[in-house]
Amino acid sequence: MVRRTTAFTVGRLGPDDAAAFRTVRLDGLARHPEAFGASWEVESEQPLAWFAATLEGQAVFGAWSWEGELIGVAALYVPEAPKLRHKGTLWGVFVSPDARGDGVGTALIAAVMAHAETCVDDVGLSVGAANSEAVRRYEAAGFMRYGLEPRVLRISDVFYDEVLMSLSLNRRG
Repeated sequence: MVRRTTAFTVGRLGPDDAAAFRTVRLDGLARHPEAFGASWEVESEQPLAWFAATLEGQAVFGAWSWEGELIGVAALYVPEAPKLRHKGTLWGVFVSPDARGDGVGTALIAAVMAHAETCVDDVGLSVGAANSEAVRRYEAAGFMRYGLEPRVLRISDVFYDEVLMSLSLNRRG
C-alpha cells in the first residue's frame, strides 16, 4: 500500500472558516455516526451561520494541508456557568481518512490542550468504547479512564457504549 505523507499546519478556526469546517464536520458525522452524539441528519440542515457561530463561540482547531484543504478538526467546549467553567470538554475530533497516520489527530489534540491550559483546570471527553485506536491516542495524551457509560448512543437498534476519560491540568493546587 502506498501512503501519502501529509504536510499540515494547525490553528484556531474563525467564522471565516465556517464552510470548510461544515464540510469536514459533516464528513465525520456521515462516516462515523457511532463516534458522535450529534447527527448528520440534524447538522446538515443547519445554515452556514450556525457553523460560524460555533467557531466564534468555542475554541475549534483545524489542521490545514499545504494544499489549503481542512483535513481535521478538534474543539474545546467550556461551560459559561461559574461553577462548571473550570472543566472543559474535548469534542468533535475527526481527521479525514487520507490524512490519518501522519500525526494530524495528535497535533490537533495537542493544540486543544495547549489552549485548555490557559482557561480550564480539567478536560474531559467521551469516546466510543469500540474505538480502541482513539482510546489509545487519548491515553497517550495523558487522559485517564474513569468510567464506562453503557448504551450512550442508539443508532437504529444498535447501542454504543462510551469510555469516559479526564485529564487534570493542575493549573491550581
